[in-house]
Amino acid sequence: MINHFRIGELNIKYPIVQGGMAVGISLDNLASSVAEAGGIGVIGTAGIGLFEDEKIYKKACIDALRKYIKSAKEKTKGVVGVNIMVALNNYADMVKTSIDEGIDIIFSGAGLPLELPSYLKKDSKTKLVPIISSLKAAQVIVKRWIRKYNYLPDAFVLEGPKAGGHLGYKYENIFEKNYSLEKNIPVLKKYMKELKDNYQKEIPIIAGGGINSKEDVEKVLNLGADAVQMGTRFIATYECDADINFKKAIINANEKDLTIIKSPVGLPGRAIKNEFIESFRKGEKKPFICNYHCIKTCDFKNTPYCIARALYNAAKGNIEEGFVFSGSSVDKVNKIQKVKEIIEEIFEEDKNE
Repeated sequence: MINHFRIGELNIKYPIVQGGMAVGISLDNLASSVAEAGGIGVIGTAGIGLFEDEKIYKKACIDALRKYIKSAKEKTKGVVGVNIMVALNNYADMVKTSIDEGIDIIFSGAGLPLELPSYLKKDSKTKLVPIISSLKAAQVIVKRWIRKYNYLPDAFVLEGPKAGGHLGYKYENIFEKNYSLEKNIPVLKKYMKELKDNYQKEIPIIAGGGINSKEDVEKVLNLGADAVQMGTRFIATYECDADINFKKAIINANEKDLTIIKSPVGLPGRAIKNEFIESFRKGEKKPFICNYHCIKTCDFKNTPYCIARALYNAAKGNIEEGFVFSGSSVDKVNKIQKVKEIIEEIFEEDKNE
């Protein structure tokens, strides 16, 4: 199996990226642990301000982001990124702050990050990596970035429909083979070769969604991906920033416990069924006042619950007042491990074969 891969001048020991899981699942501890173990650690930024004792939410988000980036960088010399959703109301401020703090990579999805290069400064070393679900999305981004900024993405994350959390697909497409990684990695790889021929730039493909084991990783790399993105399995680690109850929800779940929800964000999402989800499906409302206005696409006036608060509750261990997002391979995750053990299990077993 191929080990190291590169994004520009960043040399990463193992071709694995930890999914940037919000709200509060991957903060400085998980991200720095993955980076220190030789992968790319990623801080999930959505809802990050909820973990600060500040009344002004947007200021809390910026302060929290600075704090967690600084903390992660103090804990490791490895590669650390942030995941910033395009749909965030304070998207521009979060991107600018991350660049100011010298973050290595910005991963950006939940919408097309068409203006992302505009935030770079002349001396910025931050790499820009859009998260996409199709070739068409990649083509739209490349066309815009070349025309307006003379800049090509430094990599792409191709997130398949088996991923946890919000999915960049219509509900009816989630289970169709035409939208699978198996179908789309070779198609995107061909486009990356065209870009390399035209612009002399290597643009790695990082594939994610339902990836759990060494066999999963080998399959995806053999299809043409340069690296993998893995989220759910990193939840069941000692270093994950979530409460132990959140981790137990992952460990105790199996495939039949998964469901696709309609999120207030306006996207479908894969989560573990529980009473909270069943209650809002029955039409019950969870009364709340929207203090955050955190997501542009959230219909906060009509939605039956606040997703930011629900995910925050779950991350803090109060699963009954929230829910747990999960990828499709959750049934294979049945114990808590150290981050280093997982990465070595996937990439270093060959030594003993």
